[in-house]
Amino acid sequence: MSLREISAWVMGAVMLITGAYYGKLVLAAAQAGAGLPPPEDFLGPAICAFVATIVVDIALAILAPKGADLPPDERERPMLWRAGHWAGLVQGGLAVAAVLYVAHSGDTAILFYLIVGGLILSQFVEYVLQIAFLRSGS
Repeated sequence: MSLREISAWVMGAVMLITGAYYGKLVLAAAQAGAGLPPPEDFLGPAICAFVATIVVDIALAILAPKGADLPPDERERPMLWRAGHWAGLVQGGLAVAAVLYVAHSGDTAILFYLIVGGLILSQFVEYVLQIAFLRSGS
């Protein structure tokens, strides 16, 4: 497994955990009837998750210094570009869907949560596609 693939696995797992925590936080507040939680409630755990990914990437670079310094080769560049392209389409589609939902429901307070949730989901999709493309070699 290449260093990029290992990094994509780690980042995908972090995005999955972050998204699950974020969804649980918003759904629990909505089911309790307390309204939506303030965005600051998510800030601390999100920062911890992103610091953890930085630490893991540093550890991977220490374990494999030659692979960490290499730019993507001609085989990997199109795969990474395609994964980013499809994730961008997912992100754009979810942002448009969020705006349409807010326009239809009139609940503007939820727009922030829908956009952030869409960002988390699109990042997760990008890492899953990177893994799939790097594994298949296409």
